[in-house]
Amino acid sequence: MRSRRLTAGVLRHVIGFILLATAVGKLVDVRGFAAVLESYRALPPASLGAFAVAIPAAELLLALWLFSGRNTLGAAVSSAAMHAAYATWSAAALGRGLVIPNCGCFGVFLARPLTWETVGEDLAMVALSLLLARLSTPVAEAA
Repeated sequence: MRSRRLTAGVLRHVIGFILLATAVGKLVDVRGFAAVLESYRALPPASLGAFAVAIPAAELLLALWLFSGRNTLGAAVSSAAMHAAYATWSAAALGRGLVIPNCGCFGVFLARPLTWETVGEDLAMVALSLLLARLSTPVAEAA
């Protein structure tokens, strides 16, 4: 039971720190992140600014939620859903044949091209989040 709590705590902080880093990277240059979003050609131009603020704000709030340790199950499921959406978004862009020089994972910082590796990284985050969710579910004790 103790190792389960320890593993959940480590996962909670690892996922939280990754989300914090991605949020900060995007918030430091919101206009730059809006330009990255535009390269995906999936959002109406008038909405780019709102999405460029909403996405990192959601990441930041989720990171803080994970750090708080409150309702870890809910935070883990939310993280899994967010990263599944990112994986789907990225796979759709690649499937449409788009060449995107900066995936935008960390805003304009740590610019890396969008590749299938990016999709794999998001799916790995889904898996880690689901593992955290599993570890956060109460275990029935044997009678």
